Amino acid sequence: MKLLILGRGKTGSLVAEVAAARKHHIRVAGAAENAACAALAPEKLSDIDAVIDFTAPHCVLANIEACVNAGKNMVVGTTGWDKDIDHVRTLVAQHKTGFLYAANFSVGVNLFFDVARAAAAALRHDYSGQIFERHHLHKKDAPSGTAIAIQQVIRESSGHGSHQYDDLEITSFREGEVVGLHEVVLESSADRIYLCHDAKSRRGFAEGAVRAAEWLAGKKGFYDFKDVWREL
Repeated sequence: MKLLILGRGKTGSLVAEVAAARKHHIRVAGAAENAACAALAPEKLSDIDAVIDFTAPHCVLANIEACVNAGKNMVVGTTGWDKDIDHVRTLVAQHKTGFLYAANFSVGVNLFFDVARAAAAALRHDYSGQIFERHHLHKKDAPSGTAIAIQQVIRESSGHGSHQYDDLEITSFREGEVVGLHEVVLESSADRIYLCHDAKSRRGFAEGAVRAAEWLAGKKGFYDFKDVWREL
């Protein structure tokens, strides 16, 4: 496949490395090359099979609009644009492109979502819950997209009417070079349950994003990583 990777940050650079190792032809555009979506003009994308975005919350929506308008499939790993998700879903349907996003492309984190889904039953048995997340100082959005996804998974699995959900707060920390640590704490008067995922590197995110682009080839529609995860 011919892939355009948006973002020269730590994750974007690793995506490029993983894609090259998986024998894809890659092009990379950082913030300078893609100012005002210059790298996403239709003529620049003519030979590109899919675009993978690991940029920043302030520019991701413009990148999505440019790619979808050009009729190109896109994988988005940037978080912090949740409020625009319905708009993007409509755009993808109108232009009949393939679009896939995730709060987190790591296989380990998607396993963690399944664990959290099972543990959500605790909220029906007089447990209260909290979510803690830690990331590096340079992360732009807080809380993290992964923490919000965990909160949503627990909410859906415990039942929307659960009053304990109201207390399922997310506390964010930004420190040092922490790759990503997410913890769920469920507490009752009798005991305390800790669930934790601690990413040791960004490689899991990068590998998942490239595999998502491969999975999306030839498909049209709006997907998220759990659609890929079911088949892995």
